[in-house]
Amino acid sequence: MKVGRETDFAYQAVYRYLTNLINELGADAKVRLPSLRQLSERLSVSISTIQYAYSLLEKEGRVYSIAKSGYYASPVPCVADLGDGEDLLETLYVNARRPGMLVLSDDEPASLQPLDSPLLLLERELLRQYPRASQLTSQPWGEQELRTALAARYTSSPARCWNADDVYIGADLRGVLEILIAVLALKGATVLMESPGDWTVLRLLQAADVQVIELPSPAGGDMDVEQLERLLASETVSLVVLSSVLSMPRGTRASEGNRRAVARLLERYGTWVLENDSYTDLVFEPGSTPFRDLLDPDRLIVYSTFEKTIGAEAPYGYVLSRQLTLTLQRHFLLRAFRLSPIRQKAIARLYSNGRIDQHLLVLRRLLRESAASTSQLLRERVSDCLQWVEPEGGATVWARTSRPADMRRVFQRLLARRIVIAPGELFSIQGMYGQHLRLTHAFSSVDDRQAALSALADALKLEQS
Repeated sequence: MKVGRETDFAYQAVYRYLTNLINELGADAKVRLPSLRQLSERLSVSISTIQYAYSLLEKEGRVYSIAKSGYYASPVPCVADLGDGEDLLETLYVNARRPGMLVLSDDEPASLQPLDSPLLLLERELLRQYPRASQLTSQPWGEQELRTALAARYTSSPARCWNADDVYIGADLRGVLEILIAVLALKGATVLMESPGDWTVLRLLQAADVQVIELPSPAGGDMDVEQLERLLASETVSLVVLSSVLSMPRGTRASEGNRRAVARLLERYGTWVLENDSYTDLVFEPGSTPFRDLLDPDRLIVYSTFEKTIGAEAPYGYVLSRQLTLTLQRHFLLRAFRLSPIRQKAIARLYSNGRIDQHLLVLRRLLRESAASTSQLLRERVSDCLQWVEPEGGATVWARTSRPADMRRVFQRLLARRIVIAPGELFSIQGMYGQHLRLTHAFSSVDDRQAALSALADALKLEQS
């Protein structure tokens, strides 16, 4: 770029030069860029022109400056395109984990108020009480103290009580669900599941050759009891998968009358129920009776995770079952999860000292406020493109396009802008919800939320025009 004189648009040429330089570096770590003086001499332009080009790149997040040190290239994520026949969920996962991506598909309620610091502080205190040399090996299905705390928390009456021996803790929710599928011998069996459903559960059931019958629920949250009865009467249903209180990803809950009618029907047919309790503590207005308090506890399995309420430092999944003791123990022994006994003790103390309940009061308030402000932004930015269900809990919003749109193309358009959404088809094996998507409202930055929703509106309008 050696020129005799500097034009009014020389900064554009400098900008292009720097963009190419950053791309060639392929920066995935801290990489220092040439100084203002070096570039001025190299490109024969003024220092002010170089500085202006750098400022543009800084606003775009391509570079950042450190006082008395200079400019550095920011990591630039490489977007994985969704090609023909590519797995949509895999493409979502790959891109959501790349640095610099704005993930509008997240379901991480605890990100607004993680309990990491108190948890790690407790862990450090426990390490002084239990020096590493004297620590016992991890118990194969979880630390006794944590299992006891969970059993107490789930006990609601003498008839619906749980003991520590009914609780099993695994390294993560996926591993726990894989054990349940094996223990229940579901291969080739028929499972009835509310829909839209959790994509992790759907994929695991599909991989195990389970016949999944999806029972769509209306936007209001109530389940179609007549349709459920027809399916129970006409199909040999081995298991029914239900949300405990909050139906996700809709973020709605059924009326008390509807829940009791569903429970009576399941009791009459003697159906085994797998209850997802991951979101019960995240209902904005607690008070609904969970299914486990309406069903026969001897025909019930409850699963959940600490991650939704505590955060990433507590990724463990757990199961409660009063039956299947020997087979569950055997499978947990075979899986040989390696869990930190001290971390589990620390989580148990959070329950026993009441810190969890204090934390949940704050977290629910923050989630409610976040949901309200996101709904307001949706009304301002995308009300002509989307219709959505006002969430009653959790960290996500379930939305439907106002006019037909190819949501895979919307997904791809947003990927090009380094934004990740979760198209609705991921929440169904049968390909339902092609005009839906799940969005997070739990953003730590208001600017990020505004930018993401504006980009979503642009992408939808291009597809719907």
